[in-house]
Amino acid sequence: MTKTPKTAAKKTGRILLGIGGWTFEPWRGVFYPDKLPQAKELNYAASKLTSIEVNGTYYGSQKPETFRKWASEVPDGFVFSLKASRFTTNRKVLAEAGDSIKRFYDQGITELRDRLGPVLWQFAPTKKFDEADFGKFLELLPRERDGLTLRHVVEVRHDSFKTPAFVALLRQFGIPVVFSEHTTYPAIADVVGDFVYARLQKGNDDIKTCYPPKALDAWAARLQLWAEGGEPDDLPKVDTTAPKKQPRDVFAYVIHEGKIRAPAGAMELIERVK
Repeated sequence: MTKTPKTAAKKTGRILLGIGGWTFEPWRGVFYPDKLPQAKELNYAASKLTSIEVNGTYYGSQKPETFRKWASEVPDGFVFSLKASRFTTNRKVLAEAGDSIKRFYDQGITELRDRLGPVLWQFAPTKKFDEADFGKFLELLPRERDGLTLRHVVEVRHDSFKTPAFVALLRQFGIPVVFSEHTTYPAIADVVGDFVYARLQKGNDDIKTCYPPKALDAWAARLQLWAEGGEPDDLPKVDTTAPKKQPRDVFAYVIHEGKIRAPAGAMELIERVK
């Protein structure tokens, strides 16, 4: 009897979807059930989402026991991304950020262990691209800590970064740039490194699902294409170089100004990429 050959499973990276933070009063009774204790909100959010981008680490430091507590309240496979300190990125000379970077890691973020995802280095809209200085900054970012491989991603908000020289610099270090879906920030969809990071910031709180169905379908298709190693052809790039085709993890966060419907948008996308 001739056996039918099995079709090889399609290799793909993980797609992790979520929101920015989990403490937001207007979500109570909308995303969170009525009367859910605030202390249980992280656990509840992690049961509905697969990742959360932590904003609090941008404004101040935490304690090691805080990171351990967060890790204990989420299921296996759940991942936090952390915004790095504003005191590191909001400086004139980035090459002088070494001590600040060390302080950020010294607060104990590796206590998250396998729940630790990328660290997001977010720059102000007024920060312009300086190739030499930005390159020195990328050199300072640690690649390993306490036995964990560290992932970094940068978010730039000035149009001067829309140049092939910036993308080439990122490729040199294997550090991706955030794809920002935003009305004013530059959109740079060039794939760099072994993961993709997107911040979806055009949600509408007047729509129950945050985005209309067609927009959700389009984003789900893009996320899946990234995870399979491809590049969406409907997003803007600044460089013509094609990246190596390989499965990539994808981190995507539904974040917009009102953000009431952000959890609904993230959950809709999770259903679409299953």
